[in-house]
Amino acid sequence: MNCNGIEYRELSVISPEVAEEMTELYRRAGWLAPEESGTFIPRAMAGSAVALGAFDGSRLIGMGRAISDGVSDAYIQDIAVSPDYRRRGIGGEIVRRIVAALQAHGIDWIGLVGEPGTEHFYEELGFVRKPGHTLWKL
Repeated sequence: MNCNGIEYRELSVISPEVAEEMTELYRRAGWLAPEESGTFIPRAMAGSAVALGAFDGSRLIGMGRAISDGVSDAYIQDIAVSPDYRRRGIGGEIVRRIVAALQAHGIDWIGLVGEPGTEHFYEELGFVRKPGHTLWKL
């Protein structure tokens, strides 16, 4: 679906070119060092409950995904927008579309872990902080 010249579509089939663009988005977000391989990224997207890309023409300029049990709970991950496309509402639109897709499947508990400085972005999208909860990682 097209919105302000940007097309949003599911990332169910990922071409080698789009896989390279995903890797670059991960690098620009600081999630992947220059020497690291991004070969896991297309597999992670394909294995997600929802994976969405934002395209300007054929160029991937934003993406995001959600992992889920498919019944009740989901976590949004990997929201990334190319720096030259930020502050245009693309990241917010990606999140809104992921949330809508999850809710269409009856999934109503949707969480995420945001990087420092993203609080306002997610609050504007309706997410609320959970004081007293602690992030755990193994």
